[in-house]
Amino acid sequence: MNFHVMTLFPDMIMDGLNTSITGRAIKSGVMSVTAHDIRDYSNDKHLKVDDYPYGGGAGMVMRAGPVCDCYEDIVKNIGERPRVIYMTPQGYTFTQKMAEDFAKEDNLVILCGHYEGIDERALENIVTDYVSIGDYVLTTSGFYGVILDITEDDVIVEFGNNKNCRITMQKKAIAQVEKPASSEE
Repeated sequence: MNFHVMTLFPDMIMDGLNTSITGRAIKSGVMSVTAHDIRDYSNDKHLKVDDYPYGGGAGMVMRAGPVCDCYEDIVKNIGERPRVIYMTPQGYTFTQKMAEDFAKEDNLVILCGHYEGIDERALENIVTDYVSIGDYVLTTSGFYGVILDITEDDVIVEFGNNKNCRITMQKKAIAQVEKPASSEE
């Protein structure tokens, strides 16, 4: 099984997954994990991947372009359009049935959001599965990629609660889109 993790923090993902059972599975070739840095697909000289949400509001939203370009590069490199799991508190709660279903895939993409979320247009374009590991939000959904632990036969979610990595947020689905470019820019 080949995992492709789309993230702003590839080192955090790989450092976490290259240890313990998952690390042994990677070293033995039972599975592979590649962390793809979404910033590499920014067309901005400062590698900016976020913008203000259209209509205002707090926070920033990840831009659609870099996310979609990252996915299309994965597709080009592996020769197929794999399932994309978007880790979000608005998703369906992860179950053993989901783990069994995901384990049947040769390639699986895990999309890790950040900020207030990802531009809804990117999600509509590439995401096949919206998955939650619980009714809370971590400081970055990159931690979701670390929480997924893979054995030879199953994908397992470890439910460790690190209270230092929790922030409160209302659970509601809000479509976020980046602010359109103005003629002044």
